[in-house]
Amino acid sequence: MIPQSFIQDLLSRVDIVEVVGAAVPLKRAGTNLAACCPFHNEKSPSFTVSPTKQFYHCFGCGAHGTAISFLMEYHGMGFIDAVKDLAARAGMAVPEEERTPARAEAEARRPALTEVLARAARFYKEQLKRSDKAVTYLKGRGLTGEIAARFMLGYAPDGWQNLGAIFGDYDAPELVEAGLVIRNDEGRRYDRFRDRIMFPIVNTRGDIVGFGGRVLGAGEPKYLNSPETPVFEKGRELYGLFQARRPIRADNCVIVVEGYMDVVALAQSGVGNAVATLGTATTPVHVQKLLRQADRVVFCFDGDAAGRRAAWRALEVSLQALVDGKQVGFLFLPDPEDPDSYVRKHGSDAFRALVDGAEPLSRTLIRELASRVDMDTPEGKAAFLKEADALVKQIAAPNLGRTMRIAVAREAGMPLPEQRGASPSRAPGAASAPPRRSPADGLEESVLRALVAKPDLLPLVREAVALAPTGGRWDLIRELAEGIAAGSLAASPAAIFQHLEDSGRSTVAASLQKTLLDFGDAHDFESDLRGTIARLDQKMRRARREAIVSGVRTVGDLSEEARAIMSDARRS
Repeated sequence: MIPQSFIQDLLSRVDIVEVVGAAVPLKRAGTNLAACCPFHNEKSPSFTVSPTKQFYHCFGCGAHGTAISFLMEYHGMGFIDAVKDLAARAGMAVPEEERTPARAEAEARRPALTEVLARAARFYKEQLKRSDKAVTYLKGRGLTGEIAARFMLGYAPDGWQNLGAIFGDYDAPELVEAGLVIRNDEGRRYDRFRDRIMFPIVNTRGDIVGFGGRVLGAGEPKYLNSPETPVFEKGRELYGLFQARRPIRADNCVIVVEGYMDVVALAQSGVGNAVATLGTATTPVHVQKLLRQADRVVFCFDGDAAGRRAAWRALEVSLQALVDGKQVGFLFLPDPEDPDSYVRKHGSDAFRALVDGAEPLSRTLIRELASRVDMDTPEGKAAFLKEADALVKQIAAPNLGRTMRIAVAREAGMPLPEQRGASPSRAPGAASAPPRRSPADGLEESVLRALVAKPDLLPLVREAVALAPTGGRWDLIRELAEGIAAGSLAASPAAIFQHLEDSGRSTVAASLQKTLLDFGDAHDFESDLRGTIARLDQKMRRARREAIVSGVRTVGDLSEEARAIMSDARRS
């Protein structure tokens, strides 16, 4: 893990204007800079970069974040790669976590392995040009030379040691370590991929890290993938993501299919925002990576039993990655269609229409669980509620989790969650507990805005939270204030926004950024904060008075302290 202190120090040393400006032409717009958003198509600029607060925000599509977020979203980098990229620009060394000697050696060999894989890809690409059989096969699948070049398709010819033609030392350990050559129990070596169309797997940095090979006709296995290597983990990579980044941004949607050929065929038909898992079930890392790319992810599976099992697995691993404002959906093609056959038969517009109408995760979850039991019996409803509750508890998005609990209760014909928690009416003459102070509308937002915009107002913020109730945004304000006071969170807008992103509060960060841009740099946040403190103090005094009044029958029952409080409250 990279220490948070390093990340915060890094954000204080880099300039988001330089980071964004290297990829997007920015123009001065008052104290900020503006451009047409790089994350969606638009004609008028709605993308704003704040030099003073070091964030970007698009009023059109909602894209937002810090310099780290921009590298992740625009260039498709992982978090660690984005931090390393910024650190290199700032001339900072990223603190290395402790590594075993074996791991250190493996990482040192990564450049050699990616070079070996790149050379193999060039060899396969050249062999494709020489194979009439392979070219005829791809043309028969409706692919053009342009698409084959975009995805760097190749052909591994039949034969046992073809790679020996480009690697002088066929016994080099890198060939086995990169997954290109197999060594059997007798020590003999031979090419892993033979007589197959080759699909290079490219990571977000543009490095080839593995291959998928498909047989040209009948044969098993239909797809053969590279094994796990020091540079390739199936559970982390997605086929076609490198090529699909710009179409994904344009559509703000990514389609997940099951096969390499589905990705390429969809791209051929003009649907360029598709990716595929690599012969393994969808993993949490896959979902997190996908949701960083777009606000909507649609899993497209065959309608058979295997496809529905794969969809359910994708649903389960998506729950903890969900954030409010992001959507996950599921599309089941009619049997026996797959995306490749469907788009060739019906066209891209018909396929896009299916994607647009994909079933939301919420409906898929409820429909699937309800289909497993008899919802006409109490026992069936109980089983449904038990299974649904276990899954809904995993949803990280607070608003979606709340609405899902309501939807589950409605499906089972049960009282809504807020109704079940309602307390019975108080009996006449029963003792009354002091009323719970509810957050005043707008007050917590005012304090949060002031803290983020001007972290040096921390003393006033702490004065405000001392008067404030618990719960809601007040707890977040306390968390931020305590972090800044303790030195674990840097006193800068960029550090606070990055903390919000890292802790799953992306929607809070987006809302704050939009509001701060509306207010502008010249706004007097200190005056707002002092006014809020006065209102909080007044409300607290009134709440204490109401609590005292509700607990006594006559003025004579009041203690001296209570009478003083009442008098003070009236004066306020």
